[in-house]
Amino acid sequence: MTPGATSPIAARVAALERARGVEVVTASIAKADVYPELPWRAGALAASVTALAVAIGDVLRPDWVTSTTLLVALATVMLAGAAASLLVIFVPAFARVFLSPLRAETEVHQYAHAFFLERQLFRTRKRVGILILVARFEHRVELVADIGFDGRVAASEWQSVIPPMLPLLREGRADDALAAGLDALDALLASRGFSGERDDTNELPDATIEQGEVPE
Repeated sequence: MTPGATSPIAARVAALERARGVEVVTASIAKADVYPELPWRAGALAASVTALAVAIGDVLRPDWVTSTTLLVALATVMLAGAAASLLVIFVPAFARVFLSPLRAETEVHQYAHAFFLERQLFRTRKRVGILILVARFEHRVELVADIGFDGRVAASEWQSVIPPMLPLLREGRADDALAAGLDALDALLASRGFSGERDDTNELPDATIEQGEVPE
């Protein structure tokens, strides 16, 4: 993108805000938590499976057992555990195998709400700020809306914005996921009667807030 150019997402946000009289912020984060337990979980599982395989091999072929068998077995188990732990650190797709969906959901939810408060996205005059946050590692989306929508948009209705985004996010297309979310949000707000209620004052940033490198 050339210097000074407006990104497609920022342009889409600005158009939605003008049409619906709201303020929208999009955010794309690498991950919501460091998840320190994942390398340990992967390493323990790999070491346990390897130890079981070695034990079964010793039982089935006792003639293979020599004076160095124990040392070789221990080294194999330790190397397997270490390799799995390193894979978790450097290969996000492998790390996601060991991430509990509930843990991911909780962390992204907490991160989004903290983000909303820390960035003071509630500071709009009519309290009509909306945050759409994508967590690229967790492949999850969180939407946070201010109190200005209470009574006009039900909590369950906000969730309709998320399903179109998830397949694109799983493919590593965070920008496309945000674009799909903005389209779904526009349709939802239009269906609830939001139309051209905002003046020319832009109270929140239109450009996507990026945090962290994109995991594959």
